[in-house]
Amino acid sequence: MRHPPSRSPDPNAPKPTLSVVVPCYNEVNTVRDLVLRVLDEELVDEAIVVDDGSTDGSREVLKELESEQNDRLVCLFHERNQGKGAALVTGFKRATGDVFVIQDADFEYDPREYALLLKPIQEGVAQVVYGSRFLGGPRKAMNFWNMVANKCLTLFTNILFNAILSDMETCYKCFRREVIDDMKINARGFEFEPEFTAKVLRQGIRIVEVPISYYGREYEEGKKIKWTDALIAAWTLLRYRLFR
Repeated sequence: MRHPPSRSPDPNAPKPTLSVVVPCYNEVNTVRDLVLRVLDEELVDEAIVVDDGSTDGSREVLKELESEQNDRLVCLFHERNQGKGAALVTGFKRATGDVFVIQDADFEYDPREYALLLKPIQEGVAQVVYGSRFLGGPRKAMNFWNMVANKCLTLFTNILFNAILSDMETCYKCFRREVIDDMKINARGFEFEPEFTAKVLRQGIRIVEVPISYYGREYEEGKKIKWTDALIAAWTLLRYRLFR
């Protein structure tokens, strides 16, 4: 069986600039170290951190961090908590890069893997890349019911949109800015994941997945997504399949 030749980035093409958008809500124990890890990556041209009305000291940490760092770090602040989707929309509006990556403000996902996400875009074979937790990368054992919910929502996505994704709910979504420039995001909370995925697939854009590592945390460590969010996600998928 013949395989298509692998592609390499055009050495004469300009390197796409990368904006990492980080929504943050009550992550005082992790946000400082996470942002420093992001900025340690040479691929990153800017980090946009959006504090979504934190009340645990995260805002103060970010203000201090912003004063210490160069202009690669921008911190934005919501006066009240609006949800992950709202924080991402604020970040996208401020970001200036050619490519965006979404990064949570904890240690579940590793910024050292940005190169894996960027490669298909740099090679010109993808506009949107998802980092999948279910393609064989190393991972800390997930909560069983969280895994079931993820698998069911991904299967529902594949049925509705004739796709073959393995991890629709992943945080690591990497995409060229023009994908979202004209996309109206209505999600305020965790339903951003299914809304964005549905609207990408409705455009006829095929999503490329790459394996990533994953180190999930427990609820007592600050995990915020709840079982009710799975019901909201399922309705969101159905809504954007049936109605424009």
